[in-house]
Parts: sequence; structure tokens; C-alpha cells
Amino acid sequence: MGRLASEIAKRLRGKDKPIYTPYVDTGDFVIVVNAGKVRLTGKKLTDKIYYRHSGYPGGLREIAAGKMLEEKPTEALRLAVKGMLPKNSLGRAMLKKLKIYAGNTHGHAAQCPKTLKLS
Repeated sequence: MGRLASEIAKRLRGKDKPIYTPYVDTGDFVIVVNAGKVRLTGKKLTDKIYYRHSGYPGGLREIAAGKMLEEKPTEALRLAVKGMLPKNSLGRAMLKKLKIYAGNTHGHAAQCPKTLKLS
């Protein structure tokens, strides 16, 4: 999941283009299919914990990576990519250009997406 997330973050930022500028959103839209097939190695399925807080006292919630991949594999990949983007309004705008689907179908065929093969 990490190598995929770093490649996605690079494409979202536009670092693969010669016109890349750190303070300008020059990246492309990225569509990820088959996110349900993402795997983690080692003991990360039980030891890696995702936290979120509701904002209320005692509102801290935690979920193990294994359970997150079963229930919401798209959210696990989105959080991995989010951590690799800038932590400002530019990073939030880049994250909106990421579309993740657990299966192999998506509704963006009219945009004529190009397939990107990763090694």
C-alpha cells in the first residue's frame, strides 16, 4: 500500500511533469480501482491503528488496519495518500482529485482515463 500511495501522491502533486512548482496544483486526477486488493506486510494488520476523534470528550475512536481494510479499503488508501500530501489548502485540493474504488468498475469512462502500470 505504501509504494502505491507514494506513486499516487507524486501524480497528484504533479512531480512527474516538467512544469512542477511546489506552490501550484499542477497534478492530474487519479482513479484507483481494485483498492480492495491492497495488502499490508508483516504484523501491520494487527499492530497498525488508525485514530479519529469526534471532537467531544472521550470521543477518540480507533480501528486496526486489518479491520479497516475489510470494512473500508478505500479509506485506508486515502489516509495513506493524505499523509504524503501538503498539510494545507493546496493538499486538500489535491486530495479532492483522487477517486478510489474498491472494485474494478468506476464511473469515469467518459473522461477517457489512461492506464498506469506500476511495477
